[in-house]
Amino acid sequence: MKIVDYPFEYEEQEEEGMYEHYRLTVDPGQSVMRIDKYLSNRIDNASRSRIQAAAEAGNILVNETPVKASYKIKPNDEIRIVMDYPRRELKIIPENIPLDIVFEDDQLIVLNKPAGLVVHPGHGNYSGTLVNALAWYYKDLPLFNSEDPRPGLVHRIDKDTSGLMVVAKTELAKNKLALQFFNKTTERRYQAMVWGTPKENEGIISGNIGRSLKNRQVFTVFPEEDYGKPAVTHYSVLKSIGYVSLVECRLETGRTHQIRVHMKYINHPLFNDSTYGGDKILRGTTFTKYKQFVQNCFKLLPRQALHAKTLGFVHPVTGEKMLFDSALPEDMATVIEKWENYIASRYE
Repeated sequence: MKIVDYPFEYEEQEEEGMYEHYRLTVDPGQSVMRIDKYLSNRIDNASRSRIQAAAEAGNILVNETPVKASYKIKPNDEIRIVMDYPRRELKIIPENIPLDIVFEDDQLIVLNKPAGLVVHPGHGNYSGTLVNALAWYYKDLPLFNSEDPRPGLVHRIDKDTSGLMVVAKTELAKNKLALQFFNKTTERRYQAMVWGTPKENEGIISGNIGRSLKNRQVFTVFPEEDYGKPAVTHYSVLKSIGYVSLVECRLETGRTHQIRVHMKYINHPLFNDSTYGGDKILRGTTFTKYKQFVQNCFKLLPRQALHAKTLGFVHPVTGEKMLFDSALPEDMATVIEKWENYIASRYE
């Protein structure tokens, strides 16, 4: 039997490691057995209830066809399963943190995450996260108990990136939404303010992304296929504003820091992205007045200029196509307007 584990892919970045993906080939001499029992015996920490939840959501495929938990396996069956990781020992304390809710029903919630809010607890961030806020808001729902560090999460975005996220309220919704993110059938569009203007108004950036071999805290593009994971970003220039531009980025994959890394790779780092060099004056003049103007913009926008503007997916129960759009946050909108006024004044 062969098992290969592929971590779940996510938005910008931050989604790797949220889900388990297994591929198994049933041994030629295997006797007839229910698939939920078969998988629970062969995958560590996979209870039958976890496997049955995955099957109910259509996340267990045999020979590329979804099957129920009662399916009887046959020799040489090719099995693929996607399911969330088992809960870890990390008690979540509910906190009354305001949520900007865009849409909500009995299966899911769509919210606008502000910049500065960490999505879930981790090293150095054990409170004050989105998960702490969700645990308070949904303290009466079974999915949101104090022992699950990622209740309802099917994707995530960087702490200092703002924008739209969808969170599941039931196990069924969580599994079905996770499969959409895994299969890359969701629609995710970001707007970013970058240094300079790409030569082409539209383009595709591709290149494996992985942790830098020199600094493990950042990610980089590896031309060689032996390093990192494949990543593809589609971009289009929405507006050129002198020494900066507003671009739209559409993710085809979801690697950690993908947009930030790819835009740096083509020499157009995100404005004020301190991790990838965008917090320096990379375009423009040497005049003191210009330098002061840029520094003022950095103060108004003390983060990377990136916003998850559009989010689309299929509703896990109704099958309806859901599409949400959000306005640019005040800090990005203000700085863009200041750049427009600055450039316009130079030609008056």
